Amino acid sequence: MVKAVVGANWGDEGKGKITDMLAQEADIVIRFQGGANAGHTIVNNYGKFALHTLPSGVFYSHVTNIIGNGVALNVPRLFQEIKELTDRSVPSPHIMISDRAQLVMPYHILLDTYEEARLAGKSFGSTKSGIAPFYSDKFAKIGFQVSELFDEDLLQEKVLRVCELKNVLLEHLYHQDPIRPEELLETLHEYRRMVEPYVGNVSAFLDAAIKEGKNILLEGQLGTMKDPDHGIYPMVTSSSTLAAYGAIGAGLPPYEIKKIIAVTKAYSSAVGAGAFVSEIFGEEADELRRRGGDGGEYGATTGRPRRMGWYDCVASRYGCRLQAATDVALTVLDVLGYLDEIPVCTGYEIDGQVTTEFPVTWKLEKAKPVLTVLPGWKCDIRGIRSYDELPENCRKYIEFIEAQIGYPVTMISNGPGREDIIYRQSSLS
Repeated sequence: MVKAVVGANWGDEGKGKITDMLAQEADIVIRFQGGANAGHTIVNNYGKFALHTLPSGVFYSHVTNIIGNGVALNVPRLFQEIKELTDRSVPSPHIMISDRAQLVMPYHILLDTYEEARLAGKSFGSTKSGIAPFYSDKFAKIGFQVSELFDEDLLQEKVLRVCELKNVLLEHLYHQDPIRPEELLETLHEYRRMVEPYVGNVSAFLDAAIKEGKNILLEGQLGTMKDPDHGIYPMVTSSSTLAAYGAIGAGLPPYEIKKIIAVTKAYSSAVGAGAFVSEIFGEEADELRRRGGDGGEYGATTGRPRRMGWYDCVASRYGCRLQAATDVALTVLDVLGYLDEIPVCTGYEIDGQVTTEFPVTWKLEKAKPVLTVLPGWKCDIRGIRSYDELPENCRKYIEFIEAQIGYPVTMISNGPGREDIIYRQSSLS
């Protein structure tokens, strides 16, 4: 069976833990889009880890971890991550890299950094990981595919062509030093030496795995609101964050994806610029940020303080719909135990009209939250393993959210560890 774990909101929903947990029963875990611009935080017996490119199955020796063709592959970053694992006594993971994946080049990172600086106050809040320039080149058909590393004639010709193009930007728009073709070619030779043992025909491998009845887990990065088509454009990422793209970014039939777990936090958080209707500020936000996650709400890649907000039912219903969620995992519920009352955003007021439908960006930027206030449960719920043992107000909070979004909440995370999970038979199932 093929399952997908994806984000229902802005990213940072706790997908890493859910993927790590489900990977125990998987044979194959695949990253199918995005790059090292966002991270998944995982806490297990080896310690606490922030993964950026590696799939979350790397802690299991029985799992084949695949970098799919849809991924923006930063080769040095990938191997740095592998070293960080093995340096901390994690067994060397089984890795496979799609021969159709494309490479994040050093100049992508430079161009990303220079462009954010040029835009100044009108920037997109990039992590400066080279993602937008990478995907721009991919669709302009001047990206470097992993397979091309093994064709030396093609490589030499393409390096000259790409340098000519990029140096116009570097020298005349950004007033920076040009790229030297011979240095770029040597970088590509080094990438070839690094990836060669791991490269394979992923779509053929997955076709055989499906026919053998293997369990396959697709792992998404970020969430619905960061999708370039369906998110808060233009404050989005550059690859599709939807489960549907898993078929394309991994190379398997779309009808094979049988289960889609949309992950959503019990409150809201976001990193980067863009409309965020339920956002809170000041001491209220600081307190939630400090208590949130495992060690606070800070970006796993950038370390930036996350923007904080109350749970947004409008955004989450939309996010789950676009993801085609069969299941919803509600994470970090334990964090809210300090609150007497918990506001929940149940609608948006736009130009005096209240809507429960997620709008396009220019309307979203005018939206004000319509809040419903629920009673808190005022206790620590970590350690509880049965839904019925949760405090009554905690169960009412979950059931209120479920009724508002219209998708079944079947998993509840009440702590950072693998064992901190409650499985639930939803009334909507």
